[in-house]
This record gives sequence, C-alpha cells and structure tokens, in this order.
Amino acid sequence: MGIIPILILWPALAALILPVMPSHRLRAAVVYTASAGMMIFAVILLAGWISAGGGTTVTLYAETELADHLMIAGDLVLMAVVTVLSIRYRKYPVIFLSVAQTFGVIWAELVHPAHGGMHMRVDGLSLLLSMIAAFVGGMICIYAVGYMKAYHEHHKEYKDRTGFFLSMLFLFLAAMFGLVLSENLIWMYFFWEITSVVSFLLIGYTRTEEAIINCFRALWMNLLGGLGFAIAIIYMSLELGTVQLTDAVMLKAALPVAMLAFAALIKSAQLPFSSWLLGAMVAPTPSSALLHSATMVKAGVYLLIRLAPALSGSLSGQLVSFIGGFTFIVASMMAIAQTDGKKILAFSTISNLGLIVACTGIGVEETIWAAILLMIFHSVAKSMLFQAVGSIENSLGTRDVEAMHGLILRLPKLTYIVGIGIAGMYLAPFGMLISKWVALKSFIDAHNYLLVVFVAFGSASTMLYWTKWLSKLISMHRTNEPVTDKTHVDQYISMYMHAAIMLLLCLLLPWISFHIVEPIVKTLFGNAHEVLSMGVLTTMAIMLISIIFVPAVMFVLTDNARRQYVPIYMSGANKGDNTYFINSFGEPEHLYLRNWYMKPQFGMDKLMGPSTVVAAGVLIVIMTMIIGGVM
Repeated sequence: MGIIPILILWPALAALILPVMPSHRLRAAVVYTASAGMMIFAVILLAGWISAGGGTTVTLYAETELADHLMIAGDLVLMAVVTVLSIRYRKYPVIFLSVAQTFGVIWAELVHPAHGGMHMRVDGLSLLLSMIAAFVGGMICIYAVGYMKAYHEHHKEYKDRTGFFLSMLFLFLAAMFGLVLSENLIWMYFFWEITSVVSFLLIGYTRTEEAIINCFRALWMNLLGGLGFAIAIIYMSLELGTVQLTDAVMLKAALPVAMLAFAALIKSAQLPFSSWLLGAMVAPTPSSALLHSATMVKAGVYLLIRLAPALSGSLSGQLVSFIGGFTFIVASMMAIAQTDGKKILAFSTISNLGLIVACTGIGVEETIWAAILLMIFHSVAKSMLFQAVGSIENSLGTRDVEAMHGLILRLPKLTYIVGIGIAGMYLAPFGMLISKWVALKSFIDAHNYLLVVFVAFGSASTMLYWTKWLSKLISMHRTNEPVTDKTHVDQYISMYMHAAIMLLLCLLLPWISFHIVEPIVKTLFGNAHEVLSMGVLTTMAIMLISIIFVPAVMFVLTDNARRQYVPIYMSGANKGDNTYFINSFGEPEHLYLRNWYMKPQFGMDKLMGPSTVVAAGVLIVIMTMIIGGVM
C-alpha cells in the first residue's frame, strides 16, 4: 500500500512540470507519461489490495504530523488564491466563505484535535473511484493534448495557456485520488477544497466576462458546501472527539451527516445549486469532460454513497432522496428543450446524478447497488460524449444538434462514438437501463411513490431527448456539403478506448455486479444479496446480440449511402446537393428538418426558476428541522 503517496504525488508532479514546458511536443510527452503512470500505479494499488486479501478494508497512516502541517499550509495557500482573485474581480462575499471555513477547520485541528484513527482507507469503493479517475481522467488528459491545439487554432482571441490548463487537469486528478482514499475528514476536506479551487480556475480559463461570472458562481457554491463540510468537522471534533468518516456513519450523528450531505449535494450539482455545473460549459471541452465524468461531481456522489447507511430512514436521507429525485425529473425535462450538444450533456449529467443521489438517500442495498453501477456507466459514457461533441464542434464549427443532421454520412467515426455513448446512457443492454430498473423496484419496495413518479416520468423525458439526438445523427440525408474531420490522433485514441470500455462494461455486467459492486455493498452494509436475477441475465444475453448486429447493419447501410449519391425528391427542383431546391417563386430554398424542442413548455426560463425555489424551500425547511432537533 506504499504506492498511495506515489499515486497522489505523481499527477501533482506533472502539474508542476507542465506550465514550464516550452513546446507542444514536450507537453504531449509529459501528458502521455503522466497518464500512463497514473493508470499503472492505480493497477498496482488494486493488485496490492487483492494480494492483501481483497474484499477487506485496509486503513493506513496513524501518525501523520508532517502531512497535517503541510495540509494546513495548503489550506492557507488555497484561501490566499481565492482571496487575491476575489479582490481582483470584486467578488468580496466569496472571501468570507473561504476564510470562515479555512480558519474553522484549522482551529478545530489545532485547538481541539481529535486523537486516534487512521487517515487513509483502501477498500472496494475507494479503489473503484481511483480506477475511474486514473483511466477515465487519464484518457481525458490525453484527449486534451490534441484538442487544445485545435482549440487555439480556432479561437485565436484567447491567450494560449495550454500548459496551465493541462496542469490543472492533473492537479484535479491528484486531489481526486487523495479525496477518495481519505478516511480522516480533515484530509478529505483538504482535497475537497482543491477540487473546488481548481474547477474555478478551469472554468475561468478564457477570462471572458461570461467565464468570470460562471467560475465565481461555481466557486461560491462549492465554498458554501465546503463551509458545511467544515461545520461537520468542527462539530465532530468538539462533541464526538473524532473526525473519522466511518465514525460519523456508525454513530449516525445527525448534524455532521446532514452537513456532509449538504456539501455533497452542492458538489453533485443538485438543485438548487445546478447552475454552477451548467456554467462550467464555457471552459474548453476536456474540463467539461473531467468535471462531468471522472471527478468533481463524482466526489459528491462518492461521499453520499459512504454516508448511505447513516442516511437510511433518517430525515437527512429524506432530504437527499427528494432533492435527487426532483433534480432527476426537472433536469430531464429541461434537456428536451436544448439544441446545444454540450447543454444536453450537462442537463443529462445533472439528471443522472440526481438519480444516483436519490438512491443514496434511500440507502438500502439495492439502491446503492444501482447507484454504484450508474456511477460507473455514467463516468465512461459522459466522458466519451463530451470528447466526441468537442471534436464535432472543431470540425463543424458548431455543436448545435440541428447541424448534426445526417452526420453519420459526413463524420462517421465521430458519429459511431456518439452513438455508443448515447446507447450507453439509455438503451438496453447497457447498465444504465438495468440500474434504473433496479432503482425503480427499490423505490417501490421502500413505498416511496413520489420517487417512483420522478423516475418514471424523468426516464420518459430522458428517452425523448436522447432519441431525438440519435435520430438526427443516423439520418440518411446525403448532402454535398464538405466536412473535414479535424480530430487529432490522440483524441481518437482516447475516444476509442472509451468506446471499448463501454462495450466491455456491457458484456461484463454480470461479472462486474458479482465481483465489484456486490462486495462494495457488503463492505458498506455488512451483508449483500444477489441483485441480478436469472431472468434479467437471460434477457441481457438476448439483447447483447444488438451490440454486434445493429452496428453491422448500420455500417452496411451507411457504407452504401456514402458510395452512392442519389438526388432525393424535394418540394421543388433539387439543385443537385440534396440541400437546396428551387421554390415556387424560382428562389433557392434550404431544406431544413428540425426536431421539436418544446421550449415554451420545458425551457430553462420556464422551469429553472420555480424548480430552484421549490428545492431551496425543501432544503431550508428540512435542514432547519435537523439543526433544531440537534440543538
């Protein structure tokens, strides 16, 4: 287990080196080496855990005085960065949030130290998140090498700070490793705050007015969650004499659990705090892929999964399950009205996180099984989709879904990647659908019929917006409009690896359930029973044929369509490009086939305001009840 410090420090070292690399070639070499190293070290950690017995929890590092002092210094550095930038951009309330929590945690650590207990923990769940961060995060970094080069070729109005951008990606991953492997809440808080500050810097990369507004929104919201995290630490240190996450769960300490859940809800971009993640789209695509898939938002659901046994049957659990379910249905409906590909992915992220959050709030074996599997599939699919949409944008000059009509005939490789990602999000036999079915059954068993309604109608909305997009892509509308695929090789390497992993996850779903997910559930609850029935497995075996059969048919059809250009019938004389025709006035008319987006019904301006008010009201009322019950 001595590999843990190396796993954390390796990407941190890459983060230090990258800003001083003078050329694209050298930066690329560092990124490839650092990404490969992360993957190797994560596998070594997994192998060491398996050799130590596997299925057990290994705790480490009882005496950590030097590391504790370094983390205090790190907290002060983070506070200084936030303070300086907040003064520069006149965002003074943000300073209060940063200073209050930083000095609160330092005071608790120095004046009322909680003695005893280990500082890090290695078990199935922490290893799963480490593998996701290492492989998905590493592939995003590889993708970023080619993407950022093309990005600045298209956006010469922005200063090229690629070295800084890549550095922040690796620092983010280093913090993620530290966060998921921490058992001590003060250590976890330190890494938690690094992710908040680094995401702020990534979102503000272009330094435009919109980027500044959105990055500070993300910062103050996540610092508000950090303040809740700090309150949990201070209370546990003063009242319970421990700052171990395991102790908070075992004791079911109401206030600390509620405050930690509050921090996790914000980090997971749940209503009423969803706007920070939507605003993150102003940053270059690799940061969107990282924030939405492998890190940041996964830190929130990771903490909620840890808290699940304490949330079960509690007032905090009711709050978490309602907020999650409500976010799931509202975000799904707002996604219907979006035409921007990245916005659809952003709302989809918020929606799917809502379902995972709802599962953790119920906090029983079946819902946590579903939550873990949803997290796995979502991490891979969403990272792949963001990368593919970013590559499409570089080639088409837009990420509007309407501009992707018939894209399978123009950019077939990218279209297949998007198709696999979309299928992974909502089609059988991919695990997202199986997990939703298990979650729905568990909600019925828990007699939480409000969640049943949320999941049923939210899933219907999900099917609508994904089907609209997929239908646009695979339309056989052949045009003569030239499109050049400007995707770099390293971008395709990352996306192909994602696609292969997605297909393997589907093929190996029963194995993943039996050997990965169920042991994690057993660690959390002390026992676990088989979730996948033989009936489900038989159905899956039949559906697996689609993985080979459907793409093969699509390839034959599209290959014939690419080789044979046939003018189609239009509402006038076809001008020969299947795009324009001559109308009855003798003028050229553009053929335009458009989806129905129902913006008057489901637009952000219609739903975001009222849903934020509802979620905020429920949050305030239940948190007041929890605090009142403790006090």
